[in-house]
Amino acid sequence: MLEVLKAKYHAEAMAARANIQVYLTHPVGIGEHSDLVSAVDSEVVKLAAANEKLVQVNLLLAGKG
Repeated sequence: MLEVLKAKYHAEAMAARANIQVYLTHPVGIGEHSDLVSAVDSEVVKLAAANEKLVQVNLLLAGKG
């Protein structure tokens, strides 16, 4: 079960990174996000949460959590 969660959180982190990259490289193409700073901030929050969850799952897998 922990391996499944690890994969899920890894995918969430990758999605957030991809979204940030799109916002940074193609900001004109994102018409529904007129406030790019807020949009990127939202993705950074998602990325941070996913990374923190990954840390915790890795600790649990290592028997340290």
